[in-house]
Amino acid sequence: MIDKKLFANFDWVLFILIIALFFISLAEIYSATHKEGIIYGSDFVVKQGIWFLGGIIIFFILGVIDYHFYERWCLFFYWAVNLSLVYVIFEGRLAGGSQRWISLGFMNLQPSELAKIALVLVLARHFSKNLFIKGVGLRQLIMPIFYTMVPFILILKQPDLGTAGTLVLIAGLIILFVKVGKKTLWSLIGAGSILTIVFIMFFLKEYQRKRIISFLNPGQDPLGAGYHIIQSKIAIGSGMFYGKGYCEGTQNALSFLPEQHTDFIFSVFAEEWGFLGSILFLCLYFCILVWGLKIAGSCRSRFGIITGVGLVSIVFWQLFINLGMVMGIFPVVGMPLPLVSYGGTSVITIMSGMGILMSISMRRFMAR
Repeated sequence: MIDKKLFANFDWVLFILIIALFFISLAEIYSATHKEGIIYGSDFVVKQGIWFLGGIIIFFILGVIDYHFYERWCLFFYWAVNLSLVYVIFEGRLAGGSQRWISLGFMNLQPSELAKIALVLVLARHFSKNLFIKGVGLRQLIMPIFYTMVPFILILKQPDLGTAGTLVLIAGLIILFVKVGKKTLWSLIGAGSILTIVFIMFFLKEYQRKRIISFLNPGQDPLGAGYHIIQSKIAIGSGMFYGKGYCEGTQNALSFLPEQHTDFIFSVFAEEWGFLGSILFLCLYFCILVWGLKIAGSCRSRFGIITGVGLVSIVFWQLFINLGMVMGIFPVVGMPLPLVSYGGTSVITIMSGMGILMSISMRRFMAR
């Protein structure tokens, strides 16, 4: 039976913050996809609304389930996701030069998004069962590195450098949180730097090299590789302090801004609402991150604490990379803005993570 205390401990703050982002998402997706005189955006808004409803259902289901259930079954989930990543390489749906999706008929599932949740859970399980008083050493990192590299390599084959890199960042933050020895930390930084240089020099695909070059010098190819960054920076800058008003962004309306309802939706928002609106918008994310860490900190289970931190890191890194990308600080890697960018799998993944976080919050009174 479900403990009645669960409903008394329902986390309304987390839920309201998520709903606020949902409404902003629907409003901005409509704004980003409509044209003057003819409505194009309604279909996108309806689809996103359906995904949101599905995400909310998943959110409540995962919130009701005791989060220790995920500890017991996370290895099964982890390997199921990896098998789906293998399937994608051979039979996945091809779009935009990448093979990342499994067609389910009513939506296209992107297993690489689910890999983020799977990695957080399996690392939390590993570190909760293995306590290292003096800090994690290189020998103790063999399994965590293995758990990270399996989906990393499979996602890199799609190719999806952005998501693969995000897995490394999520794992890195979890390892830092559980305390890593200083010698081990410097060894990891050195080895990571060398491997990154080698990867850039010998393993990057040609279009990925162009993205890095355009990031360093967008003006070198303003109508090609540098187009996304240039138009995004123009849109953000033209919003100035107060913005141009809802549905009044010219970069979007004149179709200068690419991927305006997915990866570059923040550029649309910034042009319409300006610096002031953008700051208030980002405050919502800041509240979610802080509240998520508060939930993790109040948990009495080591697995719950590490899982909470890992789930918060998913939102943080996606937000950090997306904002850096649209502002020209990072290369364009195709990273959606959490809970705001158009896309079903991204919504389902983040809502799954928030559902598990809700489960941790609702059981904070339980001693384990």
